[in-house]
Amino acid sequence: MKVAVVGAGAIGAYVGAALHRAGAEVHLIARGPHLAAMRRDGVRVLSPRGDFTARPAATDDPSEVGPVDYVFLGLKANSYAASGPLVHPLMHEDTAVIAAQNGIPWWYFHGLTGPYTGRRLDSVDPAGSVSATLPPERAIGCVVYAATEIEAPGVVRHLEGTRFEPDRSVSRRCLDFSEAMVAGGLKCPVESDLRNDIWIKLLGNISFNPISALARATMGQICRHPETRALVESMMRETLAVAAAVGCRPEISVERRIAGAERVGDHRTSTLQDLEKGKPLELDVLLAAVVELAELAGTPVPTLRAVHALADLLATTSSAPAGSTS
Repeated sequence: MKVAVVGAGAIGAYVGAALHRAGAEVHLIARGPHLAAMRRDGVRVLSPRGDFTARPAATDDPSEVGPVDYVFLGLKANSYAASGPLVHPLMHEDTAVIAAQNGIPWWYFHGLTGPYTGRRLDSVDPAGSVSATLPPERAIGCVVYAATEIEAPGVVRHLEGTRFEPDRSVSRRCLDFSEAMVAGGLKCPVESDLRNDIWIKLLGNISFNPISALARATMGQICRHPETRALVESMMRETLAVAAAVGCRPEISVERRIAGAERVGDHRTSTLQDLEKGKPLELDVLLAAVVELAELAGTPVPTLRAVHALADLLATTSSAPAGSTS
């Protein structure tokens, strides 16, 4: 099995290290000091499950790698449309793309029967730009339940969770990838339809991520503050209403989802980490997509709309140059 990890940041490098440990041929695509450190010292994983070092190949030029069986995308979803130069040299006719993204994926309505068959969401696939780069028929969906951070260049700290759930029906390519992940020490159950799991994960991301960035707060702090805890609850209930309106009924209570987030403790969400590093905020697939789905289904979501307005303004102002009035 030959795998390329495009965007070998915290999650990507962690997955690449695990697959390499399982015997897969792994190529990490990265850049900057992180790439230099991985080339020199390998990927050092610090984990409650045991530290280890793996030494997969690492490069900033995917043409050096050539076609692979699987492309694992560790990029932020807002980078997918522009990822062609990184991804296309890695493709052959049967290459599968595993997108380890949060939120609503660009392929969400692909192959789905019902009133929304083939629908494209502008918030996640503007003008079809993502589908043109990453054809939905290549996609293997993935819900990630692992929390990781880059502690230093080449060093990934695994905080908690080891579950990755791929989907494209129970196909041979999914089973093969799952077996390799399990051999590398990760949990990787294959689901015949991942959409309910997408909504369960999204319940946390759609609420904690924007609030954490707006308030500069950890998940634990948000849960311990009565007013923001109530805000999270309202956002989650509206999100479940949208899920039901488009045909999904995830089997989890809001109270259980909040309690699970509270147990994570004082973890900084990926959106807060991106804000602190001056990176673009990945909010379209988390928040704008659900607001767009609510409009499509005629479902009122006043709390989501209010938080989306604030988070969208934050995303705009945080990326504007100092003194800009745009």
